[in-house]
Formats: sequence, C-alpha cells, structure tokens
Amino acid sequence: MKLQLWDVNLKIRLIGETLFNLLYWMYFPFIAVYFSEALGKHMAGVLMSVPPIIMILGSMVGGNLADRMGRRPVMLIGTSIRTIMFALFALSGSPWLSYFSFIGVGLGGAIYSPANDAMVADLIPDKENRRQVFATFITGNNIGAVLGPALGAFFFFHYRSELLLTCSIVMLLYSIMIFLKTHETMPDSTKKVVKFSEISTSIKQQWKGYGIIFSDKIFLLYILGGVFSTITIMQLDLYLAIYVTNYVPSQPFLSWGNWSFVLSSKEAFGWILGLNGLMFVLLVLPVAKWFKLWKDRDLFILSSILAGVGMFAVGLTTNIWFLFILTVIFTFGEIVRSPVMNNFVSEYAPVNARGQYMGASNLQYTFGRFLAPLTVFISAWVPPMGVFSVILVCGFISAVLYFKLFKMHGQRQF
Repeated sequence: MKLQLWDVNLKIRLIGETLFNLLYWMYFPFIAVYFSEALGKHMAGVLMSVPPIIMILGSMVGGNLADRMGRRPVMLIGTSIRTIMFALFALSGSPWLSYFSFIGVGLGGAIYSPANDAMVADLIPDKENRRQVFATFITGNNIGAVLGPALGAFFFFHYRSELLLTCSIVMLLYSIMIFLKTHETMPDSTKKVVKFSEISTSIKQQWKGYGIIFSDKIFLLYILGGVFSTITIMQLDLYLAIYVTNYVPSQPFLSWGNWSFVLSSKEAFGWILGLNGLMFVLLVLPVAKWFKLWKDRDLFILSSILAGVGMFAVGLTTNIWFLFILTVIFTFGEIVRSPVMNNFVSEYAPVNARGQYMGASNLQYTFGRFLAPLTVFISAWVPPMGVFSVILVCGFISAVLYFKLFKMHGQRQF
C-alpha cells in the first residue's frame, strides 16, 4: 500500500512515532547506567524489574479503555502522560523523582500502544496491506534504534536535561497533531460512554474481560508461542553478548598483505548489533512484500526455526565472518515475524474487543523479557553449547505452539 494512499491518521503517527523513537533510543539504552551511578547497582537492578509490571497494567487498562472510549482519546491520554513525565524528568534534581518520571513515561506508552495498534486494524481491513503498514512503522522505529544509541552516547551524558526536554516538546506537538488532525476509527456500534470518574471502578470489569481472553485456548497458544519466541530473540542482548565478549577472540576482519583490520570481542559484538539494526531498517518493508502471499502460520513457524537455529549455530563458531552470517539468519527470522504479529491479532480479535486483545498480545513480550535472562543465570553452571541448546529448544517449542495454534484455528473456521 503506497504511502500517499494512507489515511491522514497513519501519516501523522508515522512521522510522530519515528521522531519520538529516535529520541527514545537516545536515552533508553543508558537509563540503567544512570540509575546504577545514582542509586547503586543493586538498587538499580531491583528498580529496573518494576517497569515490566507497570507496562502489563498500563497495557491492560489502555486496551480496555480503547474499546470503551475510542482509540483517539486513549492515544491522547498516553501521549499527554508521556509529555508531562518527560518534562518532569528533564527538570528533576532527584534520582527518585527521575525514576518516578521514567516509570510514568513507560506507563503512558503502555496505555497508548493498544489503541495505536487497534487504529491500524480499524483503518486497514486488507490483510496484505495491513502487514505492509505495520512493517513501515517497524522500519521507522528501527531507524531510531540504529541512530539513537550512537547520538545518545554523547547527548544523554552531556545534555541529559535538554534531551529529555526535547522529548517532552516532541510529545506535546504530537499530542496537538493527534487532537487537531486525527479522527476516531472505532466502529460506532462498539463505543460506550465512559466518565473519567468511572475509570477507577472499571478494573474489575477489565480483569473479567481479560479473563475471557485468556480462557480462549487459541489466543493463549498465541501468547505462549510469542513468549518462547521472545526468549529466543532476546538473546541478542543477553547471552549472545556474554558469549561473544568472553569466547570470541580478537581477530582480523579484513587483511591485505601486511595490513589487517582487527576487531576485539567487544567491537565484534557492537558490529553484530549494528548489522541487526541495519537489517531491520533496510529489510522489514521488502520482506513484508516478498512474503505477502504467505500464510501467517508459515511465517510464524519459519521465524521461530530461523531464530532458534541461527542462535544455536553461534555456539559452533568463534569466527567473526561466520558470526555475521548467523546474525543475518537469526535477524531474518525476527524480521519475518514482526509485521504478521499485530496482523494476526487484528484479524482474530472481535471488533468490539480489539483494543483489549492488542493489550493482551503485548504480554508475550513482557513475560518473554522476564524469562529471557535465565540463560545468563544458567550460564554460570552450563557450558555455552548447553545454553545455546536451551535457546534452540525454546525456538522449536515456539514453532510447535504456532503449528498447534493454527491447526486449532483452522478447525474452528471450518
């Protein structure tokens, strides 16, 4: 679907989210370092375990409200919270106030996300076009993920307040554009009148709604498959970093006669991260087009197998060129999966509960990110091939769960 044919809602969001994600990746990778220096490593480790819990609650509330109030007002609530919290973070002189602001930024994003995804599903009914739209947003996000850390390594530590204040200004302008230029997309038949005074009393109804969602065996399999897939993919930032820095020796990357360009283990890992990010920026859209005729089932299974096998094979080599080749394999597996995830939820979820299903879908990342560091924990007792074998098993479990999911889904349809 060509960009000029997009609804104005989608164009505004693409510009706003791409710019915000660039700023986001200028501060997020360094936030743990900031709190470690300000509060101590032990306290920082405890505090950094709280955001996933907050995001679970925020995502559930945001999804429920998106199906009751509409997509646009919930997106405005989320962006307004982030605007205020970024300003508070920028002006804070206390690490505890900074932490509260950081939590608030995450809460605002968690409330915003389900309504954001539901709006795409509302506007793009066609499956193939919806994949491409989601892929375009992923590309915008990853432009920030590639450029942001390089810029943030300087700006966050030298101009942190100015950087955070810029984030607040961008979110304020984005909120104004959403208010002035976007329109509601939720079907009128599903919209309900909600008073802000009633929001605090709707938690019981929200839990009841999510209880119904998680009693859906097909959707529960989707969440479980996503958890094991996330565990596999997250190893790029976890055990793979430990393996490369501890087991891959410094070695020539290029050589010519007596000249050679040598990479240390840490530099090699940095290049692997760079290759992963660059592939996302360059290939998400083309891959979505190449596989537009493939079924979601086949793409989910292919993704799980490529990610699992690619990660496992890393343990078989310490050669930098082979590691780059394997990075291409497991990154391609991650890329294949990205556009079809929200597409599946968009198709599967009932129209009147689309926001809640989007919010529930996000739990696979939260649980996956919570469990993924276990590989680092067991690496103290298990050799590298044992850890990579666990990662491979997670990839295969994910593939089996996806296969069973679509088998049950197909039986239900017929």
